[in-house]
Amino acid sequence: MEFGKVEPQTLNEINFKLPPDTAITQSVLKAADKKPLKAYVGCAKWGRKEWVGKIYPKGTKDANFLDEYAKHFNSIEMNATFYKIYDAKTIAKWKEKAAASNKDFKFCPKISQPISHIKRLKDAEELTTEFYKGIMAFEEYLGPVFLQLSDNFGPKNLDLLKNYLEHLPQDVPFFVEVRHKDWFEPANSELLFNLLNKLNIGAVITDASGRRDCVHMSLPTPHAFIRFVGNNLHPTDYQRVDDWVERLALWKEQGLQSFYFFMHQHEEKDSPELCKYVIEKLNTRLKLNIKAPHFINEHTLF
Repeated sequence: MEFGKVEPQTLNEINFKLPPDTAITQSVLKAADKKPLKAYVGCAKWGRKEWVGKIYPKGTKDANFLDEYAKHFNSIEMNATFYKIYDAKTIAKWKEKAAASNKDFKFCPKISQPISHIKRLKDAEELTTEFYKGIMAFEEYLGPVFLQLSDNFGPKNLDLLKNYLEHLPQDVPFFVEVRHKDWFEPANSELLFNLLNKLNIGAVITDASGRRDCVHMSLPTPHAFIRFVGNNLHPTDYQRVDDWVERLALWKEQGLQSFYFFMHQHEEKDSPELCKYVIEKLNTRLKLNIKAPHFINEHTLF
């Protein structure tokens, strides 16, 4: 993932401390019904050849990567659906593979690029219907869907975004990720997050080194969706994770009902290592029991 990438020599100069929670986060969590926390941690893709011999057994074929992935993680941020709208038959096959390895697994598909970036949400009803027809085949293994808007889709398009969101199915959790810098100006962010709150739609928080404005710390619903972009096991990755663990522990006490924490690296070969660190820290601090990846050669870690 290239978003927010900076030169490695500048990492120690960046203030990675998480900002304070916004007023909407405080209000939403205070009003939330107290429920047992549901927690999911995973990566963005299962088809990583670099993981063969690391967490996938040597000799694992591409066709069996998902079978192996689901043995190590309880969820995946599905970037595959960004590049193609898949039919229900294909989705059902993926569901069966994950179900055979992990009965608690969740797929979190990303809205397809033709909808979000090409049509830019305008006249996208037919494509959106086609997209949902496919992903509904995940059945109980379907987690939240998320929409990533391009970095040139700014606040001037708020009415277009509002119209699109108002016509989405109500029975599938949904999150929105914005990237245009103007969204994070106070007046615009207030309009955006109040709209999402009204529609019961969550906001993706993207934690990337070069875009600290995207770490907005606003939860329009009592659910968090975090896209963490690490720097290939640089020491600051671990410091940032520790900060997130503390914030999630605080949110849990305040009323957070679920969170999805998805790991990205500029070189995805390193994602399982940092995922394992995240999960172990979360399990200890929040008293959870999240599935963690098992490495074939554990002594090679860290």
